[in-house]
Amino acid sequence: MLAKRIIPCLDVKDGRTVKGVNFVNIIDAGNPVELAAQYAGSGADELLFLDITASHEKRSTITALVMKVAKEINIPFTVGGGISSVEDAAALLKAGADKVSLNSAAILRPSLIGEIADRFGSQCVVVAIDARLQDNRWEVFLNGGRIPAGKELFQWAKEAENLGAGEILFTSMNHDGTKSGFANDALKTLSELINIPVIASGGAGDMQHFADAFLLGNADAALAASVFHYGLIAIPDLKSYLKTKNIVVR
Repeated sequence: MLAKRIIPCLDVKDGRTVKGVNFVNIIDAGNPVELAAQYAGSGADELLFLDITASHEKRSTITALVMKVAKEINIPFTVGGGISSVEDAAALLKAGADKVSLNSAAILRPSLIGEIADRFGSQCVVVAIDARLQDNRWEVFLNGGRIPAGKELFQWAKEAENLGAGEILFTSMNHDGTKSGFANDALKTLSELINIPVIASGGAGDMQHFADAFLLGNADAALAASVFHYGLIAIPDLKSYLKTKNIVVR
């Protein structure tokens, strides 16, 4: 069994780490460079850095901030937000990112996934999918959860894999920020459908939720923000807890 990964997410707006509930009600959560260094030192397996307003405001991710974060950490680092071309991805990877995360741009132009994978390898391409369960269908949204994409979660995830994605990051908009647990049924379906790693996102509230994402949802990694940012869960404690559940962690 591959070791399960714990990934703190740094949602960044105007140079500050922020957190919201159900994609709204955004509040400040600290300095992203300082937080990144703290997480790297406390045992995080990877980090995800998302410029949450980049697509919405039609601007590129701030590569200067990426460079500052990259200098502070020694763990893999994914960057997303406003990436709409191979050139955008190249700039971020050159700035120190290990992977790029595509969301809205991949939906609007799916060939972008393959273009980046062909140049840098599938291992560099994470396709992030924001979806909301409504009328028994997981509807995909773009632009930070603002606009329905006309796609269904499982079909889009499989298409993204076929196009060259190396990982799928699935965020349940129903669970995001609620601390009520991950969308484990959807995660399990995803993990059985595709042959690339699935990262669970949206809903972490306690350590059992992480265990459930791995044991019930078959997720390969679990991502969270507020429970880490506000000190509700310490990563060393989480990893010790997961080991008691016979879950392999790094």
